[in-house]
Amino acid sequence: MPDPAEIQTPMPADRRRVFAVALVQGLSTLTVLLVAYFLLPLDEVAKLPFGVIVAGGIVILSAVTVLEVRSIIRAAHPAAKAIQALAVIGPTFLLLFASTYYMMSQASPGSFNLTALTRGDSLYFTVTVFSTVGFGDIVATSQNARAIVTTQMILDLVLLGAVVRVFVQAVKIAPKGPGTPTAGA
Repeated sequence: MPDPAEIQTPMPADRRRVFAVALVQGLSTLTVLLVAYFLLPLDEVAKLPFGVIVAGGIVILSAVTVLEVRSIIRAAHPAAKAIQALAVIGPTFLLLFASTYYMMSQASPGSFNLTALTRGDSLYFTVTVFSTVGFGDIVATSQNARAIVTTQMILDLVLLGAVVRVFVQAVKIAPKGPGTPTAGA
């Protein structure tokens, strides 16, 4: 185990490189998620019972969040990893809701004021709900759709508050430099 005096704090240029790499990795993940959203056979998934779809989304989001928190704690540069993790969790969260709205619209065309939402419509609607803009051009009209939109609004606050707080706490308990043992180890 290296002596703590031997551990060097990264120089500012090193920090910029670490954060630039984290940003590029986050953008790459976003690109993969968007491509998957537009290419996955969601029409086939829409045939599953709605409860199974929602439960699957919750499991996916929870698993990704737990994996990201663990990776922050273990990272050599936890703050950079936390930025990268937010670039994964945020889009995953939004794309899961966009997928849900799309599948709901396909399975039950009266769920929204538009006859059937396209994937683009669903993503647009999800982002307007998340940003609290709510232009009103797409509106949930069925009780189930309103329940899911309400759930998204509540989880938006949770994502912005609790998940960011968990990531900040993970950064705080992460090792302070290469070779430093993890808290509690």
